[in-house]
Amino acid sequence: MRAACHCWLYRRLTRKALERDMNDRHYLLITTASNLEGLLLQELDRLGAEDLRETRGGVHCAGPVELAHRICLWSRLASRVLLPLGTVAAADADELYRGVRGLDWESSLKDGVTLAVTFSGTSRTIRHTVFGAQRVKDAILDRLRQDGRHARVDLESPDIRISVRLHGDRAQVALDLAGESLHRRGYRRRQTEAPLKESLAAAVLLRGGWPGVAGEGGTLFDPCCGSGTLLIEGAMMAADIAPGLWRQRYGFLAWRGHDGEGWRELLNEAEGRRRRGLEHLPPIVGHDHDRDAVAAACANLAACGLDAHIVTRCAALEDEAVSWPDSATGLLATNPPYGHRLEANAPVERLYMALGDRARRTLPGWHLAVLTSRSERLAALGLRAERVYRLFNGRLPARLGTYLIGSAASPRRREDHPPEAPTALVNRLRKNDRHLARWRRRERVGCYRVYDADIPEYAFAIDVYDTDRGRRLHVQEYEPPAKIAPRKAELRRREALAAVQEGFDVTSSAVHFKMRRRRRAAEQHGPQARTGEFLQVHEGDCLLRVNLADYLDTGLFLDHRPLRQQIGQAAAGRRFLNLFGYTGSATVHAAVGGARATTTVDLSRRYLEWARENLRLNGLDDTRHELVAADVRQWLADAATPASDGGYDLILLDPPTSSRSRRMATPFDVQRDHVELIHSAARLLAQGGVLYFSNNSRNFRLHGDSLADLEVEEITRETIAPDFARGRPIHRCWRIRRPR
Repeated sequence: MRAACHCWLYRRLTRKALERDMNDRHYLLITTASNLEGLLLQELDRLGAEDLRETRGGVHCAGPVELAHRICLWSRLASRVLLPLGTVAAADADELYRGVRGLDWESSLKDGVTLAVTFSGTSRTIRHTVFGAQRVKDAILDRLRQDGRHARVDLESPDIRISVRLHGDRAQVALDLAGESLHRRGYRRRQTEAPLKESLAAAVLLRGGWPGVAGEGGTLFDPCCGSGTLLIEGAMMAADIAPGLWRQRYGFLAWRGHDGEGWRELLNEAEGRRRRGLEHLPPIVGHDHDRDAVAAACANLAACGLDAHIVTRCAALEDEAVSWPDSATGLLATNPPYGHRLEANAPVERLYMALGDRARRTLPGWHLAVLTSRSERLAALGLRAERVYRLFNGRLPARLGTYLIGSAASPRRREDHPPEAPTALVNRLRKNDRHLARWRRRERVGCYRVYDADIPEYAFAIDVYDTDRGRRLHVQEYEPPAKIAPRKAELRRREALAAVQEGFDVTSSAVHFKMRRRRRAAEQHGPQARTGEFLQVHEGDCLLRVNLADYLDTGLFLDHRPLRQQIGQAAAGRRFLNLFGYTGSATVHAAVGGARATTTVDLSRRYLEWARENLRLNGLDDTRHELVAADVRQWLADAATPASDGGYDLILLDPPTSSRSRRMATPFDVQRDHVELIHSAARLLAQGGVLYFSNNSRNFRLHGDSLADLEVEEITRETIAPDFARGRPIHRCWRIRRPR
């Protein structure tokens, strides 16, 4: 449908282009993102365009050369400014070549330009866009050479782009006077993950009513500002700053119709308007929890001279100690983060509920414009939307909700109130903790699991960490099934967190929350926050470092505590090998237990540095304890046969269930690869040595027949401590020896 509309439009514009009047009017197609055509039409009308007609994906209009220049400089919503040159026959590639070569390129392109061809559409005879672009390029260059002129192709950074759209046996040809897309303003120096497109940010502000709010002196506030795109676009609107003022390159600079003197006058006019506008800029404030994002915003603000006019600070949306703007009117416009830029203690739905709750309490009379990727996240705000718009951030679908806080906001729902801690969950937490108390004192256990989905409605794993900075709670929610409504899931989450605080008498700052999602194929767990906060905990005679916020796992697998203690008790005077060593907690137990030498192998340098700090914390950072950054399988393949001193007396082999790290030669799967892995490790055992093999795959099946040459004994029961003695074992473990 879009192709048909554009084809009709190109035919009309081409016909009009051949009928230019005495004022040298040009007929243009201005493109934009889907569902922004109406806003673009209004903008072009304000810029002085005539003969406006909206079409899908753009607006066509007419005006003098100065209009094309003004659109490139001042449009906040446009992507391309296309000047049609003609429609040519294209029944096949040769006919396309002849038609394009027949156009008057000498009157359109300056001599010596670099160009690139953007070709869209296919037909029965032209099946590949690259081939179509090649034939168009050949036709243009051959025509220019025929007239004694020259040009060359530059696909990366051309002076001008030629747009060709093929439909059936006809092709419409146009010059792209913008060059690269107009959303690239030229001020972006740094960006965050999944940055907001500048033209979409402008649309969010227009839909949110920012021009009117700014005219009344209201404040613009973005509590999740990222790299500052909404702040910058809002400042440019309020201060009457041309969005193209920082761009150095435009396609029309290589066009023979370009009016250099008129362009300089437009730039001078825009510079004057900028200076005057900055004198009356209303307050603009941005917060973000991510220090890197705030640094990126500051760099971008400095690039366009707005750093002295916009306030940015590092602050989490949920931090009530950080005040929000207190002006009587304003616009809160934001694109809340998700994925890796989200704090570990703020899952997506919880973040949106906090945003809605706080906006309702602190910003009466304000407008809200919230952009997100999914409409159910808007529902989590708990506000009645005035409008919800369907938009696109590039090719990604998005939803924009606009709101007015006050009488238009929905009344507070029962579930929006701070939840009461459910009595059943509080009682279960306290009962479990009392049940484990005697065992904890006897075994000197400071980190333990106190709850693991004991009540089905509250599917959480809750661990207690007694650290050098007081008691901390590590709460992991098992991802709710899709059939559970987001607001219902969020209410249970908030009830569980309230129960944890009440049950252990701690503040919210002592509770670290994470969502344990089902990992998809080829997905790796990345960082969830960047606090850099390391805490110290005791495990028997060992001191270990943990980080409860920054990663899904804390640096200490609590379920393997009995196995680590068993290794420590057997390590005196022995050589210990820790494969897939993680943060080296088992190595510390072996070293504290008197091992004469240890070797720890892991692919992650970050984990090995963590292991080094764990050793140093226990006064064990010396040459007897080797840390090796390597793929374990490759290291085992390269390892020599047991050394003359007899090999390793103790080996711990605790691989992940799977790994698809790019640094591995091939992906790893414990079910598929465990036999080869065990044989490779057992080859390094000393006479009488012991290999402990463990893994946490719930569906794992040991291929015992393939290990008949080894003595294999399952010891899972003796490696499960009371705090993990629920249901199916959390891991399985075997003791393996070579036959004497």
